[in-house]
Amino acid sequence: MNWDVLVPLLLFLVTIFLIGIWSNKKLKQSKSFLSDYFVGSRELGGLVLAMTMVATYGSASSFLGGPGAAYDIGLGWVLLAMTQVATGYFVLLILGKKFAIMTRRYNAVTLTDFLKGRYESKTVVILAAISIILFLFSAMAAQWIGGAYLIQSITGLSYIGALFIFAVAVLIYVVIGGFRAVSITDTLQGVVMFFGTLLLLIGVIVAGGGIEQIMNDLTTENPNLVTPYGPDGNLSALYVSSFWILVGVGVIGLPQVAVRAMSYKDSRSMHRALIIGTIVVGFIMLNMHLIGVFARPVLPGIDVPDQVIPLIALEVLPGWLAGIVLAAPLAAIMSTVDSLLLLVSSSVVKDVYINYIKPTATRRHVEKVSFSVTAVIGIIVFLLAIQPPDFIIFLNLFAFGGLEAAFIWPVVLGLYWQDGNKYGAIASMVTGIVSYIGIHFYNEAFGNLLGVHTVTLPVFFSLIVFVVMSLLFKRKVELGT
Repeated sequence: MNWDVLVPLLLFLVTIFLIGIWSNKKLKQSKSFLSDYFVGSRELGGLVLAMTMVATYGSASSFLGGPGAAYDIGLGWVLLAMTQVATGYFVLLILGKKFAIMTRRYNAVTLTDFLKGRYESKTVVILAAISIILFLFSAMAAQWIGGAYLIQSITGLSYIGALFIFAVAVLIYVVIGGFRAVSITDTLQGVVMFFGTLLLLIGVIVAGGGIEQIMNDLTTENPNLVTPYGPDGNLSALYVSSFWILVGVGVIGLPQVAVRAMSYKDSRSMHRALIIGTIVVGFIMLNMHLIGVFARPVLPGIDVPDQVIPLIALEVLPGWLAGIVLAAPLAAIMSTVDSLLLLVSSSVVKDVYINYIKPTATRRHVEKVSFSVTAVIGIIVFLLAIQPPDFIIFLNLFAFGGLEAAFIWPVVLGLYWQDGNKYGAIASMVTGIVSYIGIHFYNEAFGNLLGVHTVTLPVFFSLIVFVVMSLLFKRKVELGT
């Protein structure tokens, strides 16, 4: 048990719980439980908005899985990961003011609320809720696994024991605080991630004897580790380019990120978040993935690549500093888990239960159902995380791709194309989900179709279907049938 590492981490967790308790008091004074619990009453300033987007998007895959893949694949994975730099910029630029205005008009507190108001279709709402629940369970399992690996590396506990501790801590915190606690702690976590990344990068470079020595060691082991193509030459230019859709432009379709674009206070806050978010994401993504590559000569032969970051931190930093630095991945994982938990519970409670099962539910009843559903979802994800895969990043990217295939065009064309209608949205969502799952299993069996990432073709298919079906049924919509 590394107590010198554990104490700073425990202090960090205590701080987060105190914020959750404070937020719970604010929640009790709120006029609208749903608005406050799920979008923080739309009061986020520029810094908080930027950091909550960074902390939500920067998850276990960015801080453990991504560096783990970079450790295994080399600088080619760093190049691929840098397509994420413009993520926050794309989301706020494309959704931006129009999305905020329309979500306020529809009184939307979830992405599904927006789709319900825009398309006025029960089928769209149910498809959206199913997509969120289906794919986000995969994303949440990745975060649970990452949190367990981190605690296991520090404490020496078994994987199951570490998983249990992480799950209990997150569930208590999220059930108590809601979105306001999430967004405020995301700001704290974003700051910790930024400085933790910098300290760890410096530590790894010093331990490796400088960048020149590290690059020489990598080249000696395998010259392909310092090329864009990966150790076996499998990273083609076409495959890497397709990541611009998955973790660049396509992020607009992620409900957990899009909900941030409806929660800011004013235009000035959005503009500030655009700049701060882009800088922070770029800094963290580049340096965390470089740490993964640079760790290879310093700590060769790590069996579980997802444990690279905690192991290298314990190797190259003093215990107390490693504890502070490891608060960065813990912060990333917790902030993503809490956001995803709220998103899935809001899909069940707000989008299905209140809309179609019990529209007359009282505030007290909604509170009880929200807390209960959040807890049950957390328990299910705990059970799913008991058998972890080799790389958690691919679990996370599977969830990203599925959500983007389902949501990107109903959201973007719903905002900017007046003729887009419910028929186009339904056809687009069904096509996106079915083709994505089908191509995913094809790729698992036979290798990447056309050499691109799984999400690429479903995104194009769903676009074509949305436009064609909207135009075909345009007359029907005009007649109000």
